[in-house]
Amino acid sequence: MDRMVVSVNPHIYAKDTTQTIMRDVLIALFPAVIASIVFFGIQALLVEAVCVAVAVLCEWAFEKICKKPITVTDLSAAVTGLLLGLNLPVSIPLWQAAFGSFVAIIVVKQFFGGIGQNFANPAITARVIMLVAFSGAMTNWVPAAFSNAPADAVTAATPLALLGSEGVAGELPTYLQMFLGARGGSMGETSCLALLIGFIYLLYRRVISWHTPVAFIGTVLVCTALLGQQPLYQVMAGGLFIGAIFMATDYTTSPPTPAGKLIFGVGCGLITVLIRVWGNYPEGVSFSILLMNILNPYISGWTKTKPFGGVQA
Repeated sequence: MDRMVVSVNPHIYAKDTTQTIMRDVLIALFPAVIASIVFFGIQALLVEAVCVAVAVLCEWAFEKICKKPITVTDLSAAVTGLLLGLNLPVSIPLWQAAFGSFVAIIVVKQFFGGIGQNFANPAITARVIMLVAFSGAMTNWVPAAFSNAPADAVTAATPLALLGSEGVAGELPTYLQMFLGARGGSMGETSCLALLIGFIYLLYRRVISWHTPVAFIGTVLVCTALLGQQPLYQVMAGGLFIGAIFMATDYTTSPPTPAGKLIFGVGCGLITVLIRVWGNYPEGVSFSILLMNILNPYISGWTKTKPFGGVQA
């Protein structure tokens, strides 16, 4: 051998790339996009399109100005924009939706070095900032088609808000309405059926594993059952499904090991229940994921595996 090439690990290459993974996530979100249009009308598609377009434009412009490699073709910005759009109410002003995409891409993602360097999920962080900055618009829920809301109603309470009120048992959606998506809430969070279809697709494509979503949803189910808080409603209400499946499983901001994923999911579930039952906000999914994103480096460190044959440093 005339020449030996030495390179750093890893030496095993997979066919998956960032682009193919993000493409699969977009495909998995497609049922939720369809459900949002069915239950909230064509305005839902407009809000989602604005979020995606601004996210992609912001990433391209920032990298162009900073003379960095253009990465919009990896589709990560499109995924961030779509996830943010699906986590907004359909009545949100378009300029506020655009602002959210700007915050997600520029402030949370690019300011920290781009994909793989952000400390928290960009879409989740942008949503939390929007809840603080535009609390009125972010909690202005439009009645969904086929829901129990009166025909002339212009606003509607979410199931979580109804659960926190007294004497509203007759106003709560049925379990079937909850599962299909005929209830108030953010555009992409209402249809558990659509989100489960996306979950199955991501599992089939091995884009994510079951650990974090099952631990997250299971923790909320068990804890709310123990606290007598109508566990089936609690599981299907709010953004639990979209958060557990699509946002708590973000590669950059969640642990890589199975044990870490389980701890991460349980932590998200516990914080969600604490906020829902004893907090001032009826929903706690976004806050729980953001808080666990901050703890992710510690969880990853605690659960990292020792290489075969390795010794303690």
